[in-house]
Amino acid sequence: MVDRANASGHIACMPERAAAMPNVLVIDNYDSFTWNLVHLIGPLCGTVDVVRNDALTIPDIRARAPDAIVLSPGPCTPTEAGICLDVVRDLSEEIPIFGVCLGLQAIGQAFGGDVVRAPLPLHGKVSTIRHGARGLFRGLNDSFEATRYHSLVVDRATCPAALRVTAEADGLIMGLEHAERPLHGVQFHPESIRSQHGTEIVKNFFDLATAWNTARDRTRADVH
Repeated sequence: MVDRANASGHIACMPERAAAMPNVLVIDNYDSFTWNLVHLIGPLCGTVDVVRNDALTIPDIRARAPDAIVLSPGPCTPTEAGICLDVVRDLSEEIPIFGVCLGLQAIGQAFGGDVVRAPLPLHGKVSTIRHGARGLFRGLNDSFEATRYHSLVVDRATCPAALRVTAEADGLIMGLEHAERPLHGVQFHPESIRSQHGTEIVKNFFDLATAWNTARDRTRADVH
């Protein structure tokens, strides 16, 4: 279970929990769903630091040396999402990153994809997510139900070659991963109570992040 946050946005997990990921930085895109997401990932972490998207710099993040970064949902476009595009461009070769909703859109735009209006805005709609059972979706059923809150999508026609589509719904991109970097995202909201497999998706990301960090002997000192 998750302990309470202090005034700086620092959350400590209960000490009896074994942490899948010791230290996670969540970049908050001024969205109420951020805290739902924090409470989903919190039980799997040693600590979670939540910082607004306009309250830190790339050097700040390197100094924090998180084991992974989560880009939260948000009400705006990637261009308006503070440091998020720079995080993807500048840090995704160094630090594993997981983007949710707006976070996925930032991943797509950072690599040259267009973020466009969805055919229909969906707010609280449950959709069937289909995937290839790899990466974030390893070990899951071929399809599952998840909640969507978005009016923008990464345009499939302009999705860059470096990014692989890992999930879809209604012909739209619902999941992305980078071909070489530890960079993953979902368009739907795994933290929603009506989404299936939210915890499993986060665990899969942390497994991928841990494997990346371990293979490169990445320690907190390496990032300074």
